[in-house]
Amino acid sequence: MTSITKTMPASPVALPYSASDAELELFRHFFQQTIGVNLPNSKKSLLTGRLGKRLHDLNLPDLRAYHSYITMSGNEDERQRAIDLITTNETYFFRESKHFDYLADSILPSLATQQDVRIWSAASSTGEEAYSIAMILDKKRPAMAWNVEGSDVSTRVLAYAQRGLYPIQRGQQIPQSFLKQHCLRGNGQYEGHFLVDQRLRERVQFSQRNLLEPQTSLGQFDVIFLRNVLIYFENETKAQVIRNVCRQLKPGGWFIIGHAESLNGIETGLKLKPSGSSIFQLEH
Repeated sequence: MTSITKTMPASPVALPYSASDAELELFRHFFQQTIGVNLPNSKKSLLTGRLGKRLHDLNLPDLRAYHSYITMSGNEDERQRAIDLITTNETYFFRESKHFDYLADSILPSLATQQDVRIWSAASSTGEEAYSIAMILDKKRPAMAWNVEGSDVSTRVLAYAQRGLYPIQRGQQIPQSFLKQHCLRGNGQYEGHFLVDQRLRERVQFSQRNLLEPQTSLGQFDVIFLRNVLIYFENETKAQVIRNVCRQLKPGGWFIIGHAESLNGIETGLKLKPSGSSIFQLEH
């Protein structure tokens, strides 16, 4: 990796608040209806920890008042901010590496004569998955067309993804050849970080998408990654999300979920056949 030097933004400081069962229920219903995510009782501390600073900044006494505020007409920006705060999750490059091995060794060779290859990282969070896919495509299809689309419901993580700047520890599984080719080491106040090379960043598009809604405007994809997000949904919501996502999958295309996830007991009406560990192929 070569070097970069810039200024890192300060991190927000969470303030202590408590949540009653009734307040948790209000937000459980809110997040279930807006983005499909279920908040169990065990997530009380997450709720207060992530939303506490907003209560302080808005001079609101409790979470009930904040819920009233974000559900009022005209407060759509704050509503999105609440969604951003709750859905922010940390990931890392080449997470669950067998999926990337399968992409490189099995899927892409089968598409070698195809003029263009399109892959969707449908819950891309801060972008590590999308850039991992792009590194493989750049190696396997150096002179052929390809496209990576990353999406998430959170505008905050999408801004992070578009910037392409990451702590070094998130890149520990990046192969050395990819590190040298695609990553720039940070210096000074960026010490301990690396930046994805601009050439690669320019070939990955990110957009905000709520997977509870149809995504027909995205077009069709050869491969769709939807990993480590289904675990946050109840079965009915999982089925809805999978249907919406897989409508954008080409016949014969591959659908990849997280190793800890399963489609068992989920009725989607789709003809998805197993094609590897947590990898499925849509029948023609």
